[in-house]
Amino acid sequence: MDVIERLQSHSIKPSVQRIAIMQYLMDHHTHPTVDEIYTALAPGMPTLSKTTVYNTLKLLDEHAAIQTLTIDGRNTCYDGDTTPHAHFLCKVCNKVYDLPCQDGLSAEGCTEAEGHEIQEIHLYYRGVCKHCKEENCY
Repeated sequence: MDVIERLQSHSIKPSVQRIAIMQYLMDHHTHPTVDEIYTALAPGMPTLSKTTVYNTLKLLDEHAAIQTLTIDGRNTCYDGDTTPHAHFLCKVCNKVYDLPCQDGLSAEGCTEAEGHEIQEIHLYYRGVCKHCKEENCY
C-alpha cells in the first residue's frame, strides 16, 4: 500500500506534509521522535514547522495510522508499523527495536477486562540490546 492509500484508508486527507511524515515513518523503522522527523524533513520542506510535525503525528495516531510509544518515559517515539508487535528499549544506547510476538498482541491475553473495551495493547521490554552486549558497552 502506498502512502496516499494508507492515509485515505484511515480517513485522513492527504496533504504534502502528511504524505511526507507518513512516508518517513513507513521508510524508517527507527521509532523517531518529533525532533528527528523534523530534522530529517525540514531541509526539503522549508515551510515545515515542529508544530506541524507534532499535529500531524497526533492526527495519524488518533486515526490509528501509526503508533505512539512512550517506552522510555522521556521521549515520545512514533512507529509506522501498526501490526501487533512488542517493543524493546536498550538501556545503554536508547534505541527501540521491534520484537515479533508469537501469537501477536490480543485482548484474549487479558483474563478480565471488567466490562472495559480494550482498544490498544502496548508491550514494552527494557534491557541491553545485542549490539551493546557485543561491544560490552555496559
